[in-house]
Amino acid sequence: MKSKLTHLICSSVVLCCSALSALALTDPYPKNADIDALNYRFEFEFSDETDEIKGKTTIDVRFLKDSIAQLRLDLISKFNAPGSKGMSVLDIQSAGKAVDFQHQEDVLLISLPAPSQKDQRLQFTINYHGIPATGLIIGNNKYGDRCFFSDNWPNKGRNWLPMIDHPYDKATCEFIVTAPAHYQVISNGLLVEKTDLPKEKRLTHWKQSVPIAPWLFTLGVARFAVQEVDTFEGKSIQTWVYHQDREAGFYDFAVPTKRALEFYSSYIGPFSYEKLANIQSNAVGGGMEAASAIMYGDNSVTGKRSERWRNIIIHEVAHQWFGNSVTEYDWDDVWLSEGFATYFTLLFIEHEYGRDAFLEKLDKSKEIVDRFNSLNPGYRIVHDNLQDMRKVTTIQTYQKGCWILHMLRGVVGTDNFWRGIRSYYKKYRNGHACTLDFQREMEEASGKDLSIFFQQWLYEPGALEVTGGWKYDPTSKEVEIALDQVQEDGSLFEMPIEIALYFEEENSPQLELLSIKGSSNRFTIKVESKPTGLKLDPNTWVLMDVLRFEQER
Repeated sequence: MKSKLTHLICSSVVLCCSALSALALTDPYPKNADIDALNYRFEFEFSDETDEIKGKTTIDVRFLKDSIAQLRLDLISKFNAPGSKGMSVLDIQSAGKAVDFQHQEDVLLISLPAPSQKDQRLQFTINYHGIPATGLIIGNNKYGDRCFFSDNWPNKGRNWLPMIDHPYDKATCEFIVTAPAHYQVISNGLLVEKTDLPKEKRLTHWKQSVPIAPWLFTLGVARFAVQEVDTFEGKSIQTWVYHQDREAGFYDFAVPTKRALEFYSSYIGPFSYEKLANIQSNAVGGGMEAASAIMYGDNSVTGKRSERWRNIIIHEVAHQWFGNSVTEYDWDDVWLSEGFATYFTLLFIEHEYGRDAFLEKLDKSKEIVDRFNSLNPGYRIVHDNLQDMRKVTTIQTYQKGCWILHMLRGVVGTDNFWRGIRSYYKKYRNGHACTLDFQREMEEASGKDLSIFFQQWLYEPGALEVTGGWKYDPTSKEVEIALDQVQEDGSLFEMPIEIALYFEEENSPQLELLSIKGSSNRFTIKVESKPTGLKLDPNTWVLMDVLRFEQER
């Protein structure tokens, strides 16, 4: 459980930033709250003869207070052993003059020419080279063709890009790539330039003008087949697949991207980016939602528009709103990306393919949640200063996060849910948020105090299991209901649960709302006649297991 102090720290970006010194001993990643990266200009030269890359990065930064003496960037350094991988910095310049720097233990410390002044802007140009250990995957795709694909999530971008590698620091970016002319190059944003150069080389320049988190910076260099599929609000929808997969890939990726864009834009708010490209890649297994340029695995092209890959497309498009445009301030709140994208995939399925398809996916999601919980009973959705980035997500972040949003929709009502979602998106669009920011918007939209709901489902472990029964009293014309929480982990929930009472002469059930609290709960409901049956949660709003609920004799 997070302490109340930690909750207060996370309740706003301002408080998050102001408390950095207090968190320095517990947060494994030191945030540069007083330094704002504005733009990264990445220039690379790639070759077919070697995996070594030559890079030049120009970073435009603003200093938010006086007397800052150093700029801290992440960049994995090359070890001293021969043949090792990593980056070696050659020199750094600012305003045309060399500046001092230190590159040790994967941290690049750049000395400012003079201590900063508040709101001062400076540019630094870093020349470096090396072979990335990861982050940029250089190798053959499934057809044996050489290609270069980024794989920055969650903090692997620092293996080849000098930057503030943390989700809270958003910036615009540019990729300028010189490579052999038989390659096409794709990246975030819009194409600025494509120029053939001597010696059968080509320069390609992409520019992303909307600020994004650094792990969303993306690059693909391969022999592609490229299709301008359609437009959405005047923005291009594109397909980039290996040239061998041209026909099947163009068929697969033609749908349902535009329909998903229309749905999310209509229900949530405007699409933030300048295009949307679906890209086949050997750097990911499923999908990776890089802003405006989504990567899909080597085997994503089947020529069959399979349901699995269709749903991955929907999920990655949903990320353009949640995770990309509204980004978690800290990896501890990664459910704001993955839980959201998972539930909004289901919401699109409900909208596009019907309620039964939605409930089928929700039921499968519950099975995954139950299996995970049985093996990891102490797991919580919101981390607390996560130490191991390999554990930044689990299947529970996706599936239980999805269920939490569904339960929230049930608690506040569908209209209030969408009102809160639109308000949350509008306020934090192209910025970042943490869980309490989202809670605050949903409370404003619904007029409800949701502190207990958020606390028990997000900050504490546990699963809800109930058992009970009911009986009819003909004298008082009341139904008496017993409902007990029996989960063995010791957790107890406060949760509204709908119940349906069925009567022989009625076509539709009588719906009542019970609110459980504590281990033992007793309720009475007035009725006109004896029910033929009762059903807990008839509309599937609560993540729980009903072990027994039947008429008492």
